[in-house]
Amino acid sequence: MAVRIATWNVNSVRQRIELLVSWLKECSPDIVCLQEIKCVDDAFPRLEVEALGYNVVTHGQKTFNGVALLSKLPFDETKSGLAGDDEDAHARFLEGVVTLKQGVIRVACLYLPNGNPANTDKYPYKLKWMSRLLEYSRERLKAEEPLILAGDFNVIPAARDVYNPAAWADDALFRPQTREAFQSLLGLGLTDALRAVNDGPGQYTFWDYQAGAWQKNWGLRIDHLLMSPQASDRLIDVGIDSYVRAWEKPSDHVPVWADLDFEIA
Repeated sequence: MAVRIATWNVNSVRQRIELLVSWLKECSPDIVCLQEIKCVDDAFPRLEVEALGYNVVTHGQKTFNGVALLSKLPFDETKSGLAGDDEDAHARFLEGVVTLKQGVIRVACLYLPNGNPANTDKYPYKLKWMSRLLEYSRERLKAEEPLILAGDFNVIPAARDVYNPAAWADDALFRPQTREAFQSLLGLGLTDALRAVNDGPGQYTFWDYQAGAWQKNWGLRIDHLLMSPQASDRLIDVGIDSYVRAWEKPSDHVPVWADLDFEIA
């Protein structure tokens, strides 16, 4: 039996709870990272999710950002917030540890800053956040445990990850500094799970609400699962549930999941 770990930027969990429940029933992931829940902890629709057998941990804030971890296994520990900036009040990072038959696995759910407009202070904030994530990853990798960074990275890693690279040249998601910061994470020894199993073009996870982007397949790949060697060694498959984008009142992102050769204890 494989363990399935998924990530999805739901773009307001209260507006999409019916979609979330439907997808959870269909996909049946064991651990889920949600981003942009856009609600305080108390407002998360916990009962609907718990009814499906999930433990729920949230790190929310009012109307913006917010991340959540759902797990069919109990959490051994959870921690919110990314080290490195005590003044950063954005709810963008939540990690949890669960025990599998083979030992523990650590999953970090993250929602990186968008960084646009790139000529404002939002872009330096994005780069600083990525630098903090690099430092976190460097420290965590020393433990040599299965680690997965999952979430909306707001990074288009390469030209094949966007329908029209030229149109995105100066966007914060695709600027050279952004892509270099992402490559630095891979340089530590993390594996981009999707690219480990599928190197083809058109692997998109986001379609804008504007200009009929979904219908025209004007997509981007900005939602990622990065894995430590101890996790990537057990990688079986990765999928993008793009069909969810065609549902009624969808998020502009779709779920991405990975199956790993672990057993639930």
